[in-house]
Amino acid sequence: MPTQSYAPPAADYAFLYRDAFGRDIVAGATGGEMTAEDAAEILAGAGDFAAEVLAPLDRPGDQIGARLENGQVRLPAGFAEAYQAFIESGWVTAVAPASAGGDDLPASVQAGLGEIWNGANAAFALCWMLSAGAIHALDAVASEELRETYLTKLVSGEWTGTMNLTEPDAGTDLGAIRTFATPREDGTWAIRGQKIFITWGDHDVAENIVHLVLARTPDAPAGSRGLSLFVVPRTLVAADGSLGERNAVETVAIEHKLGIHASPTCVLSYEDATGYLVGPLHGGLSAMFVMMNSARVGMGHQATGIAERAYQAAAAYAADRRQGG
Repeated sequence: MPTQSYAPPAADYAFLYRDAFGRDIVAGATGGEMTAEDAAEILAGAGDFAAEVLAPLDRPGDQIGARLENGQVRLPAGFAEAYQAFIESGWVTAVAPASAGGDDLPASVQAGLGEIWNGANAAFALCWMLSAGAIHALDAVASEELRETYLTKLVSGEWTGTMNLTEPDAGTDLGAIRTFATPREDGTWAIRGQKIFITWGDHDVAENIVHLVLARTPDAPAGSRGLSLFVVPRTLVAADGSLGERNAVETVAIEHKLGIHASPTCVLSYEDATGYLVGPLHGGLSAMFVMMNSARVGMGHQATGIAERAYQAAAAYAADRRQGG
């Protein structure tokens, strides 16, 4: 049976924004700076992009999947081009907060975008989701130097972000994390340990990846109170902003998750990789919760997007299925 094409629910959101609540909820959220009509136009453009660029990559991307070749993750054909088109169209900047240099679209519009990206291609949307979380976390707690070096590149979409929490013996119990950060004389930290289930942990669609890593430091308190947060770039960044040599972060394996094989879910090994402290020492968990909460909202977007796509497929099948006579 041929794959059912994706129909973005842009018109449904236009109705919600304008009529469902008896008022223009977008204008109410933005003090009139944006209206329901503006939001509907944005989602119509996103819908066209999703249907034309992202949805056609969904099934073949899942069939082919991400692959690990000589220590480098390669994504299926078309993903790199789709990502470049995605950032050039401003879809990463659209959801970044104004304090980070983004467009700061209201949550109701971001929800519409999230549903559309996930409905069209959930594997691709996970990259957008994790980068958005990294943007919010760095915007909340990073120093000016880290903001200038890393946050600006995340907001532009030139680099992508990840969330490094889980370890082989530390899943939901973050207090059991054993990845260790040792201070160096130059102010950087040597990060050593292994992280698993890292969404978009390695890929070939952007020139750098900004890993946000929870780790324990010398003489830190036991449990989650002893965790600190670090930026660990895949490729080191020189003082002038140019990219240098590869950091000591190795992609050990790719995990396999049903329906999102094109999303590179990686096992990463940190072998005294260079990291930079984000926020206060031992304040890592509260800082990371900014990113975790962003991801939780993103999971809601994923749920509505996949549910909408499933409904469309089921309705098309029911309408076309031949009954026995």
